[in-house]
Amino acid sequence: MEEFNAKKEVQNIIKFVQDYYATNNLGGAVIGISGGKDSGVVAGLMCKALGPENVLGVWMPCYSKEQDKEDAKKVADRFGFKLIDFDITPAFEAFKLSDSLLGNYGENVTQNSDINLKPRLRMSTLYYLAAKYSQIYGKTYIVAGTSNKSELYVNYFTKGGDSVHDIALIADYFVDEVIKIGEYIDVPHSVLYKTPDDGLSGKSDEEKLGVTYAKIKAHMLGEELEDKKDALLIERLHASGSHKFNIPTYRRSE
Repeated sequence: MEEFNAKKEVQNIIKFVQDYYATNNLGGAVIGISGGKDSGVVAGLMCKALGPENVLGVWMPCYSKEQDKEDAKKVADRFGFKLIDFDITPAFEAFKLSDSLLGNYGENVTQNSDINLKPRLRMSTLYYLAAKYSQIYGKTYIVAGTSNKSELYVNYFTKGGDSVHDIALIADYFVDEVIKIGEYIDVPHSVLYKTPDDGLSGKSDEEKLGVTYAKIKAHMLGEELEDKKDALLIERLHASGSHKFNIPTYRRSE
């Protein structure tokens, strides 16, 4: 496999963004800034492609960690884009109040719906702000996605949440490649090398998945994993979320 050239990839991504914006007469980008490497890298790339004045970062806390907020600010300070604090906790709580309408269930029943609600609320927020900024500034803002290739393969995203976006910059890069791009564009070290987690479940990404990103990459590249169980788990994760990419649509017969 050819050695990864971060400089070349960054140049190609910037050209891709600039060409797409020029072709479609677009003006700005809205990005959810989590304080993690993926959103940090995407924000940095967008700033280089469009200029930081055309990038809006949004920190959307909901019982979130203070450290993540500080890391989000580090990214904004490093690349010079505006970062706003949009608290989605009241919206989340409004949904939780409706739990009594469905019956009294324990956390073991509600945890998954709670975890997936947050990214769905965040995506609604980003599109709301993109539409508002488009009107305020008289140019079209679109939402940039932040999922990487490894996450997408094992369906580690929320359908109707972080799967929804208008442009994807790092969806064809493995986790270690995203880090190399981040190093090249100077994403803050503490952000780039922070243990990735969803900020929702209290577990790291790899703990939640049950397998490391290094093994996911190796499997995707056709390498044989030492533990067959890891390969089986990766393929099970890949297959179990295929519905997230396709909506079955009935077509009437003639």
